[in-house]
Amino acid sequence: MPELPEVETVKKGLEDILVNKTIKGINLSGFSLRFPIPKNLVSLASGKKIVSIGRRSKYILFNLSENISLISHLGMSGNYRILSQEESKSYKAKKHDHIIFQFEDFKVVYNDPRRFGYIFITDKDPKDHRSIACLGPEPMSNNFNEAILAKSFYKKERPVKNALLDQTIISGLGNIYVCEALFRSKINPKKKIKQLVYSNGSAKNSLIILKNEINEVIKESILLGGSSLKDFSNTEGKMGYFQNTFSVYGREGELCVSKDCDQKIVRIVQSGRSTFYCPKCQK
Repeated sequence: MPELPEVETVKKGLEDILVNKTIKGINLSGFSLRFPIPKNLVSLASGKKIVSIGRRSKYILFNLSENISLISHLGMSGNYRILSQEESKSYKAKKHDHIIFQFEDFKVVYNDPRRFGYIFITDKDPKDHRSIACLGPEPMSNNFNEAILAKSFYKKERPVKNALLDQTIISGLGNIYVCEALFRSKINPKKKIKQLVYSNGSAKNSLIILKNEINEVIKESILLGGSSLKDFSNTEGKMGYFQNTFSVYGREGELCVSKDCDQKIVRIVQSGRSTFYCPKCQK
């Protein structure tokens, strides 16, 4: 599933081309995604200008004229592709093309083979939508700090890996970046989150380091266009490159990258998700 860096990469690609452009028409495949495509999507969005494009967690927010907003989630395999004017002239909808936005001289195609993505439309502030209002602060934001984390972790028994995947605590993180941030922080993914907080509720140094490493790994991934493992590509159909820098994710049985460490990366399962870590470096 695309995580924050991948969604940010797609958002930027769309933003560069679509802002101030008017949606001339919309074609739908007739198939449902994870949820049925809203019946009023075509009537409400057609003819509207795209005023701005934002992102909240793993959602792309299309802010249209007349206070209409589209809230798009890519699911497991969703992707947006911007077709050039030349490509658009002869383009015929392909299998899994579920939404095609027609602009003056180009098209934008939403393709989703697994159909786990979804799209909502609203005339209210999208940040108040039920899918977004419950989300916690996200990395690199002003609201993401060790005090907020300490408050969420205080006296809690949950493993730190599971807590970091909870979108109500931190939004936008997924399995890849949690594994990588924990490795960089030298924290065992099975450690209880209460162990990162003092008895008075303040953050231990290990939690401060974790917060900083989360920010760094997200920042680095965005710069490299995200991670392409199976389905992810940007709006130009190109892959990201952060997967070439993985220290632990997907490296089960391979030697740890840390200097002077002779241990191999281990894979365990936590709450149905694979966790990769070094048992020597991550105590």
